[in-house]
Amino acid sequence: MRIKEGYELVTICGEAIVVAHGLENIDVSTIINLNESGAYLWRGVEGRDFDAAELARLLCEEYEVSEDEALLDAQKTIGDWSSAGLLVE
Repeated sequence: MRIKEGYELVTICGEAIVVAHGLENIDVSTIINLNESGAYLWRGVEGRDFDAAELARLLCEEYEVSEDEALLDAQKTIGDWSSAGLLVE
């Protein structure tokens, strides 16, 4: 999977916000705010294919978490991003 074209991570007043470009991506009823680890993962996979194992690897490199915990967090992140319409497979 990969992040859908037309979405970009920007920092506004210290907050990591996903913004949409193009009419097909715009939903003014939703603001997508990522926490520190979510923004780190986004930047780590932006523009390329990834899976839960890749996100877990990135989490283990940056944070002191077990592989099992990182994989659970990665799967949740993918679910959240998918539900928000941010991913294509």
